[in-house]
Amino acid sequence: MSVVTSTDVLDAACQRLATHDFVTVDTEFLRETTFWPKLCVIQIASVDEAIVVDALAPGMDLSPFFALMQDPAVVKVFHAARQDIEIIWNLSRAIPAPLFDTQVAAMVCGYGDQVAYGELVQNICRVAIDKSSRFTDWGRRPLSDAQIAYATADVTHLRDVYVALRRQLEAQGRLSWLADEIKVLCSPATYEQHPENAWERFRNRLRRPRDLAVMMEVAAWREEEAQSRDVPRSRILKDDVLIEIALAAPKTPEALAELRAVPRGMERSKAGAEIVDAVGRGLDRDPKTLPKLDRERRNGGGGATVELLKVLLRQVAEANGVAAKIVATVDDLEALATDDAADVPAMRGWRRTIFGVKALELKHGRLALTVERGKVVTLEWQDGEPDHIT
Repeated sequence: MSVVTSTDVLDAACQRLATHDFVTVDTEFLRETTFWPKLCVIQIASVDEAIVVDALAPGMDLSPFFALMQDPAVVKVFHAARQDIEIIWNLSRAIPAPLFDTQVAAMVCGYGDQVAYGELVQNICRVAIDKSSRFTDWGRRPLSDAQIAYATADVTHLRDVYVALRRQLEAQGRLSWLADEIKVLCSPATYEQHPENAWERFRNRLRRPRDLAVMMEVAAWREEEAQSRDVPRSRILKDDVLIEIALAAPKTPEALAELRAVPRGMERSKAGAEIVDAVGRGLDRDPKTLPKLDRERRNGGGGATVELLKVLLRQVAEANGVAAKIVATVDDLEALATDDAADVPAMRGWRRTIFGVKALELKHGRLALTVERGKVVTLEWQDGEPDHIT
């Protein structure tokens, strides 16, 4: 297969692709040495053809591709779309629509949590994909025949996967079950990188409000530096160093130098001075304005209830042939354990129907869990007596 290396050829191909009801899409990129992903290759397929686009070709203008991604008459099919969409959003400030993610669809169809593309192709198409080119250097030119074949396979088999999953969802009346997940994927907020939110990656590592306040400032500083210099966060400051700084809260360059994880000499650099300033800003924060830490939110107890809800979740997921992760998250269960009116996805729409209602019944003793022939089942209680097993 030839590789598209000019805008004119790409434009003609996208016009052909736009005549179809759906196209499958994938990308190959690099981000080991940059903050923002570097797009290298785009693969697109319709039922009639598949093309591999060299995004790094001299003079290549990807506008025809971005226009196709916005064509409302063509469904864009991805597998595990988040990273691909992040790249498209960063380059075009637009999100592909309408969108279909086969990984999400597979979860709704009961193929497991976050099933890999190769596994899904094996299950549906009965084909084993050669993944040997997955970690090759996609920035090197020319692309090898093996790389082109790998890139093509990622979108040609995806056509059959999409058709099979969509048919199954329609037969089960579950197409609407994808709506919430697709809504998240289609939101620009999912891909925007706000420095003030960088601390959230460390939420579970923070013990005290003071630690949180310092982390909020130092993590925001690191994020701004990484974005402006387009380098990985670890090039600015490794995670373990960031955590040690947040816990120790060094107020002076000398105190910063005493931390074992901090690179030698950093306290004398511009970065060292900025880190100390960020620590100071954190210590000056009003504790009353800080978000609640996970351990603070969980102080209300409910640990045993959460464990029971986890068992119920697995039982409901198995009974309905759907991945547990798409029904409810651990955060959902923890919220439900302490608040019947918790505003979580598990208490809305189809999730409430198959799980949320039962979760409340379990909490209030109107439903019990037992084992029947080696499987967990539920007992619903009426007038003090078990009514039936589900």
